[in-house]
Amino acid sequence: MAGLPLAACVLAFHLCLLLLLSSSLPAVVDHGVGIRPAYHFLPAKNWQNGPMYHKGVYHLFYQYNPLGAMWGTGNLSWGHSVSRDLVNWVALHTALDPTAPFDANGCWSGSATVLPSGVPALLYTGIDAHKVQVQNVAFPKNPADPFLREWVKPSYNPVILHPADVPGDSFRDPSTAWIGSDGMWRIAVAAKVGGPMGIASALVYRSKELRRWKRNASPLYTSRAAIMVECPDLFPVVRPDTEEGRLDYASIAATGAVRHVLKLSVMNTTQDYYAVGRYDDTADTFTPQEDVERNIDDCRTWRRIDYGHVYASKSFFDAGKNRRVLWAWANESDSQADDIARGWSGVQTVPRKVWLDGDGKQLRQWPIEEIETLRRKQVISLLGAQVNAGGINEIVGAGAQADVEAVFEIPSLEEAESFDPIWLLDPQKLCADKGASAFGLLVMASSDLREYTSVFFRVFKYNQKYKVLMCTDLTSFPSQLVGRNVFITGHYGDFVNLKMISRLSLSKVLIGVGVQDLRRYNAKNKVWRYMKPHFAKFMTHTLFG
Repeated sequence: MAGLPLAACVLAFHLCLLLLLSSSLPAVVDHGVGIRPAYHFLPAKNWQNGPMYHKGVYHLFYQYNPLGAMWGTGNLSWGHSVSRDLVNWVALHTALDPTAPFDANGCWSGSATVLPSGVPALLYTGIDAHKVQVQNVAFPKNPADPFLREWVKPSYNPVILHPADVPGDSFRDPSTAWIGSDGMWRIAVAAKVGGPMGIASALVYRSKELRRWKRNASPLYTSRAAIMVECPDLFPVVRPDTEEGRLDYASIAATGAVRHVLKLSVMNTTQDYYAVGRYDDTADTFTPQEDVERNIDDCRTWRRIDYGHVYASKSFFDAGKNRRVLWAWANESDSQADDIARGWSGVQTVPRKVWLDGDGKQLRQWPIEEIETLRRKQVISLLGAQVNAGGINEIVGAGAQADVEAVFEIPSLEEAESFDPIWLLDPQKLCADKGASAFGLLVMASSDLREYTSVFFRVFKYNQKYKVLMCTDLTSFPSQLVGRNVFITGHYGDFVNLKMISRLSLSKVLIGVGVQDLRRYNAKNKVWRYMKPHFAKFMTHTLFG
């Protein structure tokens, strides 16, 4: 049932233009078949998909096809870029290329690990000469080089052959390694155990020196609901009121303050899910903690890393600032022909800091503080603006690259909509219903509103508490383009619980060319969208109620 209109006062609305990473780039880079994001990381050209901090330098390694804008077996290398601040990047030569029998058909995904000696190692999946997936290791040729420009693959590769009970094309994505209480190294590797129709699993392997690995009898986690899990990521987290220490290895003992997070990318849903739980480094198993709203045995019901269109996320421990930082990857949703015409494909989200919420059940996330160094100037500041039901207030002077922070005040919550708990199962459907009580922003809009993306909120009351639904709506994308270019449209969103509200400091919206990165109240829920406007070459943003 649609609620009554809720008038909202914009208590504070601040919009800062974001400085482009290259001053030679115009605000909107039009390639004829789409526009290119300017402050989200992507290589200069071609196709892309484990980050690391070493000797004061951040390294981003990523799947890269140096021969074209399309993903393709036999062409995949590891791209390599470096940064001092996670914002401004310099591209180096590829770190890994298909050269040896153990990776002759491609260097696929993997992870970076910094050893206690300070020497980093890359563990990665190679597609061997027989097109079978095996696990390999590489080390820097000169560990003293802060930029780690050259890497060496030992002749003893592969370090892990594909198991007999796993198909040759379903064994990949080794995680960052961690040390158990017995001093042994561990990694998790994604696999389908038992043949083509087998069980999606994250297997654990142990080793003393990253060379000879032995499979653990029990997997870290299995899922019968997933066709295949990919890119497993296990890491410790603590509550924000607790001393973190150095949470760089996942084996830190679980205590009242410390938990572990297991993140899995589920192939059949193309979404990233996570659970907070307990990791037992004796049995090398992960057990999600009980949650009345989740089925802990089905990873598809776990919380999602992001409620937008992202996949294959990867975290790393930033020793320089003692924080856990997470990246995620967004593939293209238009046609392969458009990818080829543009000359590039894929983009990374803004890196985000992650930590454990005070309830101990979920993660909190926020864009890293370094993003604020891109702020050029504050161009718009609204205080006390009234957003009437059904009205639209245009924001004049906004650009295509912007950082928006908004605080809404609702004069009365007596008219908040009633809440049905069944809606928790499908918040996207509720986003599609919109309702008369929705209020929020229209971003990346054409001047005639022929095209825009709406970011809106709805407030519900349930058991003397309030639930806020935040949504993005992409259905205004022109239908004639959706059919031709296979763009992903639709509604995305989720709920957050609040005890009592009248003033909502609800969102931080990072707007980039073709990109929208939202953070909701206290960062428990995220919605990241990757869009390519066709008519909004000169973009505007509006408030609506």
